[in-house]
Amino acid sequence: MEFVNYLGQENVVTFFLLLVRTGALMVFFPFFNHMQIPMTIKATLSFMLTLYLFPLATPPANLDGINVQYLILEALSELMLGLCVGVLLMLVFGAVQLAGEQISMIMGFSMATVIDPQSGINAPLISNILNLIVLLAFLLFDGHHLVLYFLAYGLEYIPLGGFYPEQNILKYASQGMVNLFLYGFIISFPILALTLMSDLIFGMLMKTMPQFNLLVVGFPIKITIAFVVLMAILAVIVKVFTTLMMRVLNDLPSLFF
Repeated sequence: MEFVNYLGQENVVTFFLLLVRTGALMVFFPFFNHMQIPMTIKATLSFMLTLYLFPLATPPANLDGINVQYLILEALSELMLGLCVGVLLMLVFGAVQLAGEQISMIMGFSMATVIDPQSGINAPLISNILNLIVLLAFLLFDGHHLVLYFLAYGLEYIPLGGFYPEQNILKYASQGMVNLFLYGFIISFPILALTLMSDLIFGMLMKTMPQFNLLVVGFPIKITIAFVVLMAILAVIVKVFTTLMMRVLNDLPSLFF
């Protein structure tokens, strides 16, 4: 009987909106939205997080005139919060993926596409490898725990159903889009520069030695150079990714709180 009395209108609405917020975590946030995680596991984890965070949540205001339209708007607000934060975090992964696509193209691996296990779309092989490496780096510095901390402490500053994207978030997202292309080119630049230099050398050899077969000799050499340089700069790629991700995670409180 005590449990039935606890199921009042205020608690039910609070639980529903908090469930939507934790559900947005499973849809938009990196690692949690991994396609290889079964939907049952995601739904169960979202429900358990809702139960755990429920004591920290404050009921939304204006519950007297509550109706279906009110709940829909409040739920859309929670989904918008998850979308905004998830996009800012995924832009960092997008920079590494863009670098991997450029490297695959210059190596001649652009046609060798496989299913990306994180997003479920076709992506070049090098892009998939770099994505898995930076995802491991994300887990290594406890990025998934920092996301959960943000979700927990956000309940104190962002009321349920009260989020609205402000201008500073849009400016930060636009700057993140610029950084996506900028850092994607910076990460892939060493391999692009050396492969272009090798193309120049091969062109000079073909002019001086017409019997030089570029298809037989040139492409294996370019692939070898690209792999050697990739192994040499792999630690730098992870360092750049970690720096960018930590910068975004540190900026989230000032953007949303």
